[in-house]
Amino acid sequence: MRSMVTTEEVTTLIQAVDRADSADRLLEAVKALAAVRHEAAIPKLVEVLGYNNPGAAVAAVDGLIDIGEVAVSQILEKLDGYNYGARAWATRVLAGIGDPRALDLLLDAASNDFSLSVRRAASKGLGSIRWSKLPVQDVLPAQMKVLDTLLAVTKDTEWVVRYGAVVGLESLWSATSAITSEPKKKILARFKEMLDIEPDLVVRVRIQLVLAQLN
Repeated sequence: MRSMVTTEEVTTLIQAVDRADSADRLLEAVKALAAVRHEAAIPKLVEVLGYNNPGAAVAAVDGLIDIGEVAVSQILEKLDGYNYGARAWATRVLAGIGDPRALDLLLDAASNDFSLSVRRAASKGLGSIRWSKLPVQDVLPAQMKVLDTLLAVTKDTEWVVRYGAVVGLESLWSATSAITSEPKKKILARFKEMLDIEPDLVVRVRIQLVLAQLN
């Protein structure tokens, strides 16, 4: 939905973010900027992802997700490879929006990023890609890449990342069910295998919940 706020009003809100002289004031200013859901707010909200203020970052993430796919190109252009905190927050935004332009980034992040929070967010987000945004002939090959990546990520050393992969695979199951049965067979086989070898109770319980729903 197009914001009714003018660009001039957004500029005033951006200036309030820049003038904030405490963590609490910064948080309130970012919340106000995010709430307008205006395209002009995107650069500043992306910048906030790199601030050392988790509350403000969460507000910026929510605002960027609400703004939607129009924010994706700027996030990809400005992604800071050296700031793992900013990268983690940006990954959450891209995962939340689900635009396939971020697919390669999410695939790489889920498999290779050193930050477990980045790998977790990417793994969950891979299952929620908006496949309708891709040309029809590209959908299944892309989904198979996601499938292979998430199956590999279920072997991650960190339980929260494996949990994220389970959530991603659950979403992928639903997305592929009308196209082919091959992903479902692989997902089902891996989930059953994980029930026997997964050391973390929370992950096992989530798998059991998914299997119950799928059956």
